Amino acid sequence: MEAALVETSLVQQGGDLMLYGMGVVFVFLMLLVVMMMAMSAVIQRFFPEPEVASAGSTSTASRPGVGGPVSDTVRKVVQAAIDQHRR
Repeated sequence: MEAALVETSLVQQGGDLMLYGMGVVFVFLMLLVVMMMAMSAVIQRFFPEPEVASAGSTSTASRPGVGGPVSDTVRKVVQAAIDQHRR
């Protein structure tokens, strides 16, 4: 009869330990989620994303070096560089 009590006690202790461990992990994960949400809110409040201009507002001609016609001088310099590189 004592063997049955010892086994029940061990099973009960194992169950208690399992529930305690699962509870600790659950509480830790919930704290982790809450802290991540809080850090995200703080970062978004004090370091907001810079506003990006829409694609239609800036034309390629207004930015230097992008688009537009290439002069003959630049074309010859680039071609000479490519020829020199290939030799």
